[in-house]
Amino acid sequence: MESIRPRRSVHSYARREGRLTPAQQKALITLWPHYGLDLSSQPLDFPRIFGRAAPVTLEIGFGNGSALATLAGRSSERDFIGIEVHRPGIGHLLRLLKTKHLTNVRVICEDAAIVLRDAIPKLSLSEVLLWFPDPWPKNRHHKRRLVQPEFLRLLHSGLAPEGRLHMATDWEDYALHMLATVDIDDGFDNIAGTGNFASRPAGRPLTGFEQRGQRLGHSVWDLIYRRV
Repeated sequence: MESIRPRRSVHSYARREGRLTPAQQKALITLWPHYGLDLSSQPLDFPRIFGRAAPVTLEIGFGNGSALATLAGRSSERDFIGIEVHRPGIGHLLRLLKTKHLTNVRVICEDAAIVLRDAIPKLSLSEVLLWFPDPWPKNRHHKRRLVQPEFLRLLHSGLAPEGRLHMATDWEDYALHMLATVDIDDGFDNIAGTGNFASRPAGRPLTGFEQRGQRLGHSVWDLIYRRV
């Protein structure tokens, strides 16, 4: 009998490890025990992790972490969870957290879908940030785009009532895909009105991906939704 191979899940990211600098490597070794979160069989306990009960923001794909560190520094009354699979970016963020003496950020190195499915307690997030995700521009790769109906169900489960989903991209095709996909999901309400993009919030810091897009002359589209 022919063996049946398990179907591999479609990843929404490509592991581009890049080169770790000595400082990033040292940060991964010495600072991960303090700022890093390793997944277990139980959902994360945010009050235990941060030592307090506070609103929790989740950023998916934080790049080099500069924007996340800026947000955390501005909002000491909030706690932040960052997800990233690019280890040089994680190392960079860990160094920022130590330099800025930030205690309200924790980091996870794992597929965001797995984290949302297995580690995020239901109705526990006040906000989810998805800024400049990989646009997978080729048509044959569109299935890898993170914003899909199945992923929205995971987000909806983790967000608290009235929680916000804030997305941004500098790829027009992906922006239109996001708009069409989330607008028809009855679990989310477009705060700018159906079919409309949001104005760029003044408090959204520039990310490294956004700065690169600006150098290339790209426009930027923001989308903000409220969990129904």
